[in-house]
Amino acid sequence: MIAIIDYGVGNLFSLQASLEKIGAAAVLTSDKSAIRAADKIILPGVGAFEDASRRLFESGLAELIISETSSGKPILGICLGMQLLFDRSLEFGVHRGLGLIKGTVRPLSSILPAGLKIPQMGWNALSLNRPDCPIFKYSSDGEYVYFVHSFYGDCADESLAAVCEYGVPVTASVWNGSIYGCQFHPEKSGEVGLKILRAYSEL
Repeated sequence: MIAIIDYGVGNLFSLQASLEKIGAAAVLTSDKSAIRAADKIILPGVGAFEDASRRLFESGLAELIISETSSGKPILGICLGMQLLFDRSLEFGVHRGLGLIKGTVRPLSSILPAGLKIPQMGWNALSLNRPDCPIFKYSSDGEYVYFVHSFYGDCADESLAAVCEYGVPVTASVWNGSIYGCQFHPEKSGEVGLKILRAYSEL
C-alpha cells in the first residue's frame, strides 16, 4: 500500500488516478497510523515552500516522515514534494525542509540564461545521470516529462538521478537510498510518467 500524504497542498486526485490505472494500491491520507502502516510514501505538492513546510511541521507529519524513512521505507517526492526533501529552500526567505536530500532549493532565475521564461512550464527530455536508479527501471534517456516550477533543487552529484536541459542542466530527479524525488509531474507525463510510478510501486 502506498500512502499519498494529504496535507492540503495541491490537487492529488490525478496522482491517485494514475496509481489506480497501473493497479497500485494507494490511499490518500493524513492519518498517521495509515502512513505508518503503508509500505511506501508519496509526498506531492504544488505552491509555496514556506506554507507546505509549515503545514508538515505543525501537523507532526514532518517528524513522522523523517522517522518512517529512517528505517528505509521508500518515499517519492513530486514537484514541491521533491523540494521539501531538501535541507532548506531560499524561496522568499530561508525555510527548513525535511533534510532527506542534502542540498538547497534555489530560484531558477539564479542560473538560467536571459530570455528563458520562468516558470519552466511544459515538456522536457530527461537525461538520466543514474540509469540504475530503481524508479527509472522502465525508462529511457531522452523520454519527455512535464514540468511546472520556478525553483530547483541544488544537490551533490551523487544525489542527482536525472536532469533536463533548460538553457542549463536543471535537476529533474534525485535519489539517495530509499529517498526519491521528481521535479516533474509523473501523473501528468502520460505513459512515461506511468512507467516511473509503476517502477516506484514495485520497490
